[in-house]
Amino acid sequence: MRIAIAGSSGFLGSHLADRLTNGGHKVTRLVRREPRTAGEIRWDPAGGELNPAALSGMGAVVNLAGASAAGHRWTERYKAKFRASRVDATSTLAHAIAALPPAARPSLLMNASAVGWYGDTGDQPVTEEAPAGEGFLPDLCRAWEAATRPAEEAGVRVVRLRTGLPLHASGGMLKPLLLPFRLFVGGKLSTGRQYMPWISLADWLGAVEFLMSREDIAGPVNLAGPVPVTNAELTSTLARLLHRPALFTVPRLALRIVLGDFGDEAVRSQRVLPGVLERQGFSFAHRDIDAALRAALR
Repeated sequence: MRIAIAGSSGFLGSHLADRLTNGGHKVTRLVRREPRTAGEIRWDPAGGELNPAALSGMGAVVNLAGASAAGHRWTERYKAKFRASRVDATSTLAHAIAALPPAARPSLLMNASAVGWYGDTGDQPVTEEAPAGEGFLPDLCRAWEAATRPAEEAGVRVVRLRTGLPLHASGGMLKPLLLPFRLFVGGKLSTGRQYMPWISLADWLGAVEFLMSREDIAGPVNLAGPVPVTNAELTSTLARLLHRPALFTVPRLALRIVLGDFGDEAVRSQRVLPGVLERQGFSFAHRDIDAALRAALR
């Protein structure tokens, strides 16, 4: 299959591009700079510029584009950039797909979203049927997912990937946690009672391929492991596997000072379950946090 990927240079996008290429698919990367190879297409998501003809004949488009959540203090200015990078990219792709003649359109748009849709759910388990919560991330996810509508209204199957926290030593949430633990200063965030919707990188990649192959699945899909754990459970498991203590606590105020508004998001509780994947028979390689972290650390 010919597959276009936006956001192919990011943590998830680079792994997905490699996986699909190794699986025999022809991957085309959407890039903001001048193309360097025949497998790249230039676009300007912020300016809404993408020649629809560039997507003609693609079997699928995967959109993972967006500014990084980590490594930045969430000021009002950065939050605006963070939101625009996702909504503008999605809108640009959806309108380009819809502008193509029906026979030339990709049959599938897989668009990133996030478990941030649900807001703080406390101890309450939630699946894809749950409404959006309240706050910056739920509002962003509503706009992000709504931006796919031009493609959906044009008859394209749209899958919205509500991704949790992918676990792998090379990136995502886990990478910045490893150094403190290896220096014997790791520990939980705030009370540690907040649920964290993790997923192993292998299962995230497997789920994306599974969803590509299932023409009967559309709409939101939670990409999260089947057994959510609290932050305290995750950090204690990580400490055990690294043979390190987990004695420290990072106070919420410290997170707020260092991360800005993202400090509040880091301690939201989200007990998110993969309802669609479980019902549709997806087989998780790593069903619990111990297995997922062991795989991530390998």
